[in-house]
Amino acid sequence: MKSLGERATILVVDDTPENLSFMSGLLKDFYRVKVANNGEKALAIVQSDNPPDLVLLDIMMPGIDGYDVCYSIKASHRTADIPIIFLTAKSEVEDERKGLDLGAADYITKPVSPPILLARVKTQLALKASADFLRDKNAFLEQEVFRRTQENQAIQDVTIQLMASLAETRDNETGNHIRRTQNYVKILAEHLKDHPRFCYFLSDAIIQHLYKSAPLHDIGKVGIPDHILLKPGRLTPEEFEIMKTHTTLGRDAITQAEKSLGMTVDFLKLAKEIAYSHQEKWDGTGYPEGLTGDNIPISARLMALADVYDALISRRVYKEPIPHEEAVAIIQGQRGSHFDPDMVDAFLEIQSEFQAIAQRFVDP
Repeated sequence: MKSLGERATILVVDDTPENLSFMSGLLKDFYRVKVANNGEKALAIVQSDNPPDLVLLDIMMPGIDGYDVCYSIKASHRTADIPIIFLTAKSEVEDERKGLDLGAADYITKPVSPPILLARVKTQLALKASADFLRDKNAFLEQEVFRRTQENQAIQDVTIQLMASLAETRDNETGNHIRRTQNYVKILAEHLKDHPRFCYFLSDAIIQHLYKSAPLHDIGKVGIPDHILLKPGRLTPEEFEIMKTHTTLGRDAITQAEKSLGMTVDFLKLAKEIAYSHQEKWDGTGYPEGLTGDNIPISARLMALADVYDALISRRVYKEPIPHEEAVAIIQGQRGSHFDPDMVDAFLEIQSEFQAIAQRFVDP
């Protein structure tokens, strides 16, 4: 876009020296003028680092004619916005239609009327200046939207990590648990996204939301008393009933956060599902609602397998970790009872990736 006061540049293309001289004399008091006596030179100037703001283009030229020059200019993304005015002796309606169809902004027949030519050049440059302004403004707005989206994304991610860290600081068992489980969930979902039972749900966007929301699966543990949460031995039935409330507490906390925002956030919907239902079991023996099979949200089924695998291979205050192979065997043994059978099958196919994640985010 031209700076204030800077003259626009006009490229005049004509194979007749007299016409070039006449047009240069007519325009030079108002604009910077460049000339080309054939199509090849015209395209070289247009495609240079300093292209013209407007092209006055003859049609009948040896070699590359004006139509071909116009086509080449309009075919390039870099030069397509340069307005072209045909100046030609070809006065048939069909000639004019062809030129305008190729993308020319105007069509003037020779002999040229100087006042008419100057007026039309001025009009086309004004239109181009407005279009350039809007294009630059749109580009700025797109960049600004992208920047603010990235900022909001970063704030969102940090908020999730801070919320998840609340549970981590309360529960000495978690360690890198939230980092491992969110990665388990992601690779398991990616492996299942083309499966007939899950492809309708597991889009790339949903998988990203699952990855973001998985760290909040145990956020409800912040509401569990320390003497239960940190108890080194087996919980009593009464204590276990209290422990089970972490699913409801987690869902309610996320719901309250969503209400405070005053809007629905896609990933928080999944976060609520995961927090509330990740302790459900395929056969209906889980909690808090005793859901069965496909009644359990897919997000929660993914989290259930990821959570149990990590619990098995990790040290807890009440147990030592078990080897990867034993954890795999236990999960395989609970196919169709604790876990969705198809998810177990997928897990068995990518178990080495689970092990690699566990090793990458090993507890100190």
